[in-house]
Amino acid sequence: MPTVIITEKPSAMSKIAHSLSSSPRKVESGRFYWYELSKGKQKIIVTCAVGHLFALDAVKHKGGWSYPVFDVQWVPAYTRKGSEFSKIYLDTLSQAVKKGDDFIVATDFDTEGEVIGYNILKFIVGKTEAKRMKFSSMTKEELVESFENASPSIYINQADAGLTRHYLDFYWGINLTRALTLAIKNSSEKAFAILSTGRVQGPTLAMLHEREMEIRNFKPTPFWQILLHIKLGDMQAVAQYIEEKIWEKENADKILEESKGKDAIVENVDKREYTQSPPVPFNTTDLLTESYNQFKFSPTQTMSLAESLYQAGFISYPRTSSQKLPPNINYVKIIGSLTSLKPYASDARTLLSKGKLIPVEGKREDPAHPAVYPTAEIPRLENLTAQQRKLYDLIVKRFLAAFSDPAIRESNTITLGIDSNKFVIVGKRTVYPGWTKVYSPYVLLDELLLPELNVGDNVKVSEIGQLSKETQPPGRYSQGSILREMENRNLGTKATRAEILKTLYDRGYINSQSIQVTKLGEAVIQALKEFSPKILSEELTKKFEDETEQVSEGKIKREQVVSDAEKILVEILGEFKANEQNIGKKLLEGLQESRKDERRVGNCLNCKTGELNMIFSRKTGKRFVGCTNYKQCGTGFPLPTKGSITALGKACKDCSWPMIRVWVKGRRPYMMCINHKCKSKENWGKGYKTTKPKSQSWQGRKTQIISA
Repeated sequence: MPTVIITEKPSAMSKIAHSLSSSPRKVESGRFYWYELSKGKQKIIVTCAVGHLFALDAVKHKGGWSYPVFDVQWVPAYTRKGSEFSKIYLDTLSQAVKKGDDFIVATDFDTEGEVIGYNILKFIVGKTEAKRMKFSSMTKEELVESFENASPSIYINQADAGLTRHYLDFYWGINLTRALTLAIKNSSEKAFAILSTGRVQGPTLAMLHEREMEIRNFKPTPFWQILLHIKLGDMQAVAQYIEEKIWEKENADKILEESKGKDAIVENVDKREYTQSPPVPFNTTDLLTESYNQFKFSPTQTMSLAESLYQAGFISYPRTSSQKLPPNINYVKIIGSLTSLKPYASDARTLLSKGKLIPVEGKREDPAHPAVYPTAEIPRLENLTAQQRKLYDLIVKRFLAAFSDPAIRESNTITLGIDSNKFVIVGKRTVYPGWTKVYSPYVLLDELLLPELNVGDNVKVSEIGQLSKETQPPGRYSQGSILREMENRNLGTKATRAEILKTLYDRGYINSQSIQVTKLGEAVIQALKEFSPKILSEELTKKFEDETEQVSEGKIKREQVVSDAEKILVEILGEFKANEQNIGKKLLEGLQESRKDERRVGNCLNCKTGELNMIFSRKTGKRFVGCTNYKQCGTGFPLPTKGSITALGKACKDCSWPMIRVWVKGRRPYMMCINHKCKSKENWGKGYKTTKPKSQSWQGRKTQIISA
């Protein structure tokens, strides 16, 4: 009988089948298909899942919603809302495995991939033993090698670790969702909203709320700066008093008076050369962070793009903790292949001419996969989408930069004196660009070339000024920096952090690219912090992450960790139940405030005192923007009938009325002014295209229209 290779998704099935044979045969079965091929005398079937074909679900009991819930079972994913599409894949895979007696799991080599393979073996094949293909890229060469050297068994400890995480996340998710939702429901007869939190969501939201409170409670401290506007040859420059911040106004005034009307003397010139090493290769967090910084791609958007490039065989596996590039990936072959792509040819040839190739590496390691790198399978750049091409360019240049020379930079610190007061100006220049040329345009270097000066030279002061400033609160997290902080605090995993962040946006707990906690998110945190703080405990989350890691190492059993989690949850939920009314009231207040925020578009420009809110008319089935003083003011604007609407919090440049973003599923979002008479809409319907955002990352507030 044939050997059956089980892959994770259709694209992987096709890639593996066409790597093992030049002409695999597609076999139709029901509404889907698998591949059959021969390799020597061996007959092979290559079939696929579509991610997780099985999911945990609570065993149904009479009596409706209640908690705690620990009676759970694995069910086909298609039985759950939103995953109905997976049934055709499960049915086809079930038919394919009946034709074989030898099985190879070829899902992604990570915890989730191991769970997918394990559950297919257990619930469809009826066994838990199979061979295992292990690969870090989808290149033909690596897939063939992985098939020919398949491990004799799956990695059961890794599967157990994945199953542990599934049980923990499901227990936390279902129990806390029910607890929060019932708290609101039981606090008011008319109120209902499904709220949720989770094992990692809670501590992450608490961390964001902590930053929000730091910003809100920040007390600015005044300080002063003294600036010298000087002329250096043909160049105008600015030197600053040697103390960057002068905390006493009297001192600042004294320095200003003592220095007025006088030229400066060069007291010291300090030139120093230093090297600047290349950035380390990308791990998942580095890639998500840099992609957000450079392109404003959201983390989930970047992961989706990276996954598509990986499935096509153009980059290595994008879910990795490693910042290392082992020699066995064949540096010379990859860099040699990149010489065929015009944007990278020159830099690639320069590297090959160096002889020995040694990459700079970071400290982080991953036993399963190396850092993210471009493979020797080269895409046709014109066939990539614009976003795929941007991400591919970033990955290629980061890879090439890792093998490049350090940059040599020079700092030139000039100290100027006016009597006893000292001022400093710092020049910087690039002596040798090294890796910075390769990584362009993703590196920005400060360049200020100062003329040659010697000690004792006189410097003409054209103006001296005093600036009054205040210390600033800490900045809000961006979608890039929050992932880094989650990694530093060991919250979530490389594979889950982006999705956790997306969930917080989807739940309405946070908004904006510069992340702000909404009224609802604030209410959830305040209620839990006061009445059930363990739900927000980072220490508890880390404890289970550490124990899950120990399961993967075979040090402890999954059942022990899950049993321990049940006991802790019983304690947490008991405390929650005792305070359910108080928690419900706080959540309800936050929900009402949040809904007000969601409806609000801006201020009325006509009456000056009213607010503009989005309103849905039950009578007409239409939605519009109306002023809260509508009876006296009469201001109102129609809104698009389809799509979700986001208030952008900024004014139209043509008429000053508020701007909104409209997103219709399956289409790109567009921005528009709410004023239907605005001159920006004069050409609408005449081939005019609305303004589209630069990216589809999360911005503004996704609005839920509330009945008037």
